[in-house]
Amino acid sequence: MLSRVANSVYWMTRYIERGENIARFINVNLNLTLDFATESNRQWKPIIMATGDHIEFEKKHGKDYSSKNVIHFLALDQDYPNSIISALRAARENARSVREIISSEMWTHINRSYLEIKESASTDFAYTNPHRFFRTIIMQAHLFTGLLYTTMSHGEAFQFALTGLLLERADKTSRILDVKYFMLLPQAGDVNTPYDSIQWAAVLKSASALEMYRKRFHRIIPKQVCEFLIFDSDFPRSMRHCLKKVELSLHNISGTPLGTASNKAEKSIGRLCADLDYTDIDEIINIGMHEYLDALQIKINDIGSNIHEAFFKLTLS
Repeated sequence: MLSRVANSVYWMTRYIERGENIARFINVNLNLTLDFATESNRQWKPIIMATGDHIEFEKKHGKDYSSKNVIHFLALDQDYPNSIISALRAARENARSVREIISSEMWTHINRSYLEIKESASTDFAYTNPHRFFRTIIMQAHLFTGLLYTTMSHGEAFQFALTGLLLERADKTSRILDVKYFMLLPQAGDVNTPYDSIQWAAVLKSASALEMYRKRFHRIIPKQVCEFLIFDSDFPRSMRHCLKKVELSLHNISGTPLGTASNKAEKSIGRLCADLDYTDIDEIINIGMHEYLDALQIKINDIGSNIHEAFFKLTLS
């Protein structure tokens, strides 16, 4: 497959997944502000901090982390490259360049999704009915994933699409957990209170994990929430599940047997998956949850760079 085509398919799904996860962050935070209306301002800054783009936010909005400013920045700011509207625009442009590779249903859906959010950006719909707005974005992403699986041949292009989607999902699940564990609960006195339990439930909801978690663990216990979102091998949004599927997709592309490596991308994903196989939640707590998740995000970024070097980098003759 041409490097250009593989790169476009990979980034198409990464951007779709990125937009969905930002919508998840915001929608769950909106629900939290309903539960704790008097402390609503406390809920919005951590979302910006989790993106790592707080400096860019403060250039535009200063220290005013109001819901309206945060929603505009993360969802509708066309100058911010990681906003939902920017992510969908980038997904659309990548899809346009590979229309001969993806299905017509996938292209139609991406195009319509972008045009709808662009129209919303010109109105106040995202502010007047934010729950519906962000739920719609999430469901549109789910529909796209369904179209990916059911209307595209599961060949090499599909494996690149799956790699982009799942690598992005693993990264965003780690950030969802990091927001809660490190930034969303600054007061030690809140630990093990109803306030704390509601926030942990919100973390699970943001990963669509609440029902599946309860089937396994029943009660919401922070240590078990972390274990579920990091290590569960069956839940499709857990970090381990996503990264194992990325490893399999890369080997499907290269034809190299699992357990061996033909490039740096396979080496780095194999090493990270092995670390997850032989690490447990107690070790992570001893290391420090934030420190572990921060290091994990760096490793995921390195895998992305290695994928680019192995499969997408064009050589000039």
